[in-house]
Amino acid sequence: MELRHLLYFKAVAELLHFSKAAVQLHISQPPLTRQIKELEKELGVLLFRRNNKRVELTEAGTYFLKECDTLIRQLERSKQLVKQIHESTSGEFKIGYISSTPKTALANVLKALRQRYPLLKTRLYEASTSKQIKALEEGKLDVGIIRAPIHSVQLHIESLDLDKFALVCPVNMPYELNAAWLKEQTFISYNSNYAPDYHNKLLDCCNRLGFYPEIMHECNNMHSILCMVENELGIALVPVSVKDQYPYLKLVFTEFSNIHVSTEIVLAHHQHTIHPALNYFKQMYNSFYNKNIDRLV
Repeated sequence: MELRHLLYFKAVAELLHFSKAAVQLHISQPPLTRQIKELEKELGVLLFRRNNKRVELTEAGTYFLKECDTLIRQLERSKQLVKQIHESTSGEFKIGYISSTPKTALANVLKALRQRYPLLKTRLYEASTSKQIKALEEGKLDVGIIRAPIHSVQLHIESLDLDKFALVCPVNMPYELNAAWLKEQTFISYNSNYAPDYHNKLLDCCNRLGFYPEIMHECNNMHSILCMVENELGIALVPVSVKDQYPYLKLVFTEFSNIHVSTEIVLAHHQHTIHPALNYFKQMYNSFYNKNIDRLV
């Protein structure tokens, strides 16, 4: 059994169509069919039921697809680890971060990394928590700054802070911190599919205040949310940690001191990541992040 057998089988199993799988694999159909038959012969099982109209996985084929996925992921992970070892500190260090990440803290960490590892190229990717989790699991990111909860046994998680919520309004807008006023307002927030756990936390916060928010505008990054608030398109509930990140925006932040709802900010990386810059990044980010939060308090 060779790697190509697994790749060919996976393509057919996912598409359930030999011709389409052959196109995806950039080969003709007869060699593909022959390779699948060789694989079935070696395994001693029938992986597909096929006739002129359809292709179906057998029970053995369904089980083997799961095993095949696991083997391919392990192989990709091994390739990433070998590459990390080879490149050492003169390669790339890929960092994911959510849009509410304090940019000053992140910039200071990058400066410290440059001094410690002058040949290391840092790559920054702003992405949602869910996208970062997938990228971390697949070895496409070395470390991520994300929000809990993290439902992945593959990742190592280190807590940074519990981030409470604050009401943000345009600077000249009179506001009231009560349910009667809040439920009459138009809200701006993240897209619920983009940040589902964050969205649920926001609803929890509103529920404790005694109202359900009318979310009329949805965005995929914090800066866009705050810009829309400044332009009087609505108000928003946002993490307190973003309060001083955009001083040029004309906004008023008011923390809900009596509402004990918060989101947890964490650092995450794959349990098997061995990049030499990782521990130093975590050490420096914790230091600069805590300094940034202390300044906000």
